[in-house]
Amino acid sequence: MSSSSSRRDNDSAGHGAPPGVTEVAWTTHVSIDTQLLERLVIRHRERHRRYHRIEHVEAVLGHIDKLATEEAIDDLGAVVAAALYHDAIYESQHPANERASARLAQRDLMTLGWEPSRAALVGTMIEGTKTHLDPPDIGTAVLFDADLAILGADHAGYQSYTSKVRDEYGHLGTSEWVAGRASVLTAFLERQMIYATTTGRERWEEAARANITAELTELTV
Repeated sequence: MSSSSSRRDNDSAGHGAPPGVTEVAWTTHVSIDTQLLERLVIRHRERHRRYHRIEHVEAVLGHIDKLATEEAIDDLGAVVAAALYHDAIYESQHPANERASARLAQRDLMTLGWEPSRAALVGTMIEGTKTHLDPPDIGTAVLFDADLAILGADHAGYQSYTSKVRDEYGHLGTSEWVAGRASVLTAFLERQMIYATTTGRERWEEAARANITAELTELTV
């Protein structure tokens, strides 16, 4: 996986275009066969998505790339596969997106020849992104931190993120949105640490708490 590439995936794997971030990650860590990747990218470009799109996947992959230089990951390929699939199925009104995404990942990876136990590890990592709590190993901790890195973004990045998430929950009225969002944000602040790795805490913990606190203030004014 190369963090130096900032090109976007084009539904063009195999069609002569330069490889994008997700294609490089896939062919390096998952499989040289990109047919299932093309289907996965299409999922990440569904029209109802605003934040949980291919750009989010690319960002998570980039954060994993950087965290992997500081954290001792046993199976980087499994972490990358989990990142690629962790929002493969996403509907804001669906309570089991993570489980459905995990099942899809396991099925696809075994189709590609992965050992069942390794595919199951990827599925477990993905299901863990429902809460981002108690990662059992460094690889899972890196996945969680990379997924939550947006909480520690600069002001413009954080504002863009919150706006897109609100759009994804457009079916909720203002009062429902405020109550639900405030509950999620408060839960993050109540954690002893938001980030599970030492590197993640050093990079994003302070900024994430400031961003979340500011958003909570705006929501409850």
